[in-house]
Parts: sequence; C-alpha cells; structure tokens
Amino acid sequence: MSTLSQRIQTRGIDWGMVFGLAVLHIGALLAFVPAFFSWDGLLVGLVLFWLTGSVGISITYHRMLCHGSFKVRPRWVQYIMTGISVMAAQRGPLRWVSDHRRHHAHSDQEGDPHSPRDGFFWSHVFWLVPTDVPRDELDAYFQRWSPDLYKDPIMRWMDKYALVFPFGAAVALFFLGHYFGTSGMSWLVWAAFFRTVALLHITYFVNSASHTWGYRNYETRDTATNLWWVGLLGHGEGWHNNHHAFATSANFGHRWWELDLSYAVIQTMKLLGIAYDVKAPKFELAEKRGMKPGAGKTKTEPEQEPELVASGTGPAQD
Repeated sequence: MSTLSQRIQTRGIDWGMVFGLAVLHIGALLAFVPAFFSWDGLLVGLVLFWLTGSVGISITYHRMLCHGSFKVRPRWVQYIMTGISVMAAQRGPLRWVSDHRRHHAHSDQEGDPHSPRDGFFWSHVFWLVPTDVPRDELDAYFQRWSPDLYKDPIMRWMDKYALVFPFGAAVALFFLGHYFGTSGMSWLVWAAFFRTVALLHITYFVNSASHTWGYRNYETRDTATNLWWVGLLGHGEGWHNNHHAFATSANFGHRWWELDLSYAVIQTMKLLGIAYDVKAPKFELAEKRGMKPGAGKTKTEPEQEPELVASGTGPAQD
C-alpha cells in the first residue's frame, strides 16, 4: 500500500487543500487558450513570480522567518514582506514555517512531512492531500514549531486569513488587467493562476527533485542535493544540500556557479540598511568536522541552531 493510501486511511483527506489545488491547476490550464494570452499579462506574471517567489517564499518565509538568516528594520517591513509571501498561496506564515522546521528536524526520517523516501510524488505534492494536522490541533502544532511567530498577533492574523491574500490579489489583477491591460482574463490567467501554479511546483521540486537528483557538496545525514535547474528557477533554493549543511546561512550558493539570486536581494537590502545580522556559512566549524566545501565525503550533522529548528525560536526583529 502506498504512503498516500496509508495516510488517507489513517488521517482522511484535506478536501480544502485538494479543492484549492484543483481550482488553481484548472485556471493555469487556461494559459493554453490563445485568447487569454497577452504580453502585458505575461510580464505582470513574471514580476509577481519573482516578487512572491524570491522576496516572498525564498527570502521571507524560508530564510528570515524560518531560519533567522537575517533580520530587517523597521519591524513593519517584516509584515509587508510576509504579506507578499502569503500571496504565493502556499499557506500562512505559521503553517509554512512549522512544516519546514519539522522537515529539518526529521529530514528524510520518520516525522519528515515530505521525504522522497516515501515516494517522489509524495514529497512533491501528495503529502498535502491527507490531513496532516487536524484543525483543532493547529494551535499546539504552532506553539511547538513556531512559538516566535505564534506570539505575534499580526502573524497569527495573516495565517488565519491566508486565503484572503491570493484571492484578493486575483480579483485585483482581473480589474487592473481590464482597465489598464489587454484584458482582465489575461492578467487573471497568467499573473494569478499560471504564476501561482508555476511557483508551487518550483517549491515542490525543492522537496522532491532536490532530494533525488543532483550533486552533494556536503555529506549530510539526509538526501538533500544541489540541482542546477531548481537553483535557477527557484531563486537559489535548489542549492539544497548547501542549505541543509548550513541551515541558518542566508547564502545558499557555495561554489562560483551556484547562483543565488535571493541572496543578492538580501545583500542589496543590507546595503540599503533594511537587512542586518546577515548570517554566513560557518566554514570554520565545517573544517573542524573534517568537512570542506566541495568535499562531499565526510558525514556530518547539518549545521542547525536547535532553537530555530526543534523548539521553533526564530529571529527577533527590531
């Protein structure tokens, strides 16, 4: 019996998630209807793909909120960046961060929510189909894995009303496209549906493909790999083995060809005085363990700050 079948039998189906994914994918298929194509719709979609993917998921959800790789000031900047993240339709900040911290704590072991050892397609998308955490257990789940975000009422509000953000953005895009672009449907299809689905699958490929194919700079205890095309399409997220070796580092690219566009944005934010306390890989600790960049031979525990991964303590913001 497959992992999906087993989990459905024991946990049931998350019908809200299944319905949402179905609607998004059906909407994305409309991109193949020539009448809905426009160059301005495509351009807006590409801009939002970068904004919600790089600034949103990669920089804000992943590196700042989840791992504390850097901090921002003033505090309201964090809330704006989180709002951009929620528009990606990948759940609210508490749920995303909690799931990801659990992934790092149990990477490719029992308790990992999306390990390819349970099947490639399970790690890619099927792990979202069963009910993972019942609704009445979410508060305890958040207090366990993201207590730093749970104590912030604004973060809790954004997580509770996470669906409002992408839905509101889709409505806004339709009317903006109608009045200022080629057509409202073109902007809705390309800048909302297609853009969202493309980003969803790039994120999913980090969980699936970047734990299956590619090369390893570091022999960590999990199967995380560096995969060039996920690295490019995923704004640097595909250098996943590097990330699992140095989880709190803001920089995922450790070799000259490992382009990390999200880190370039963080560096720009630092130059502007918005980002500070930007963490770098602690290579000196790796060398003490007998591990060097590019070695890929010595097994080591991923460099993680336990309070960021296990107990869920995250970055304090000014």
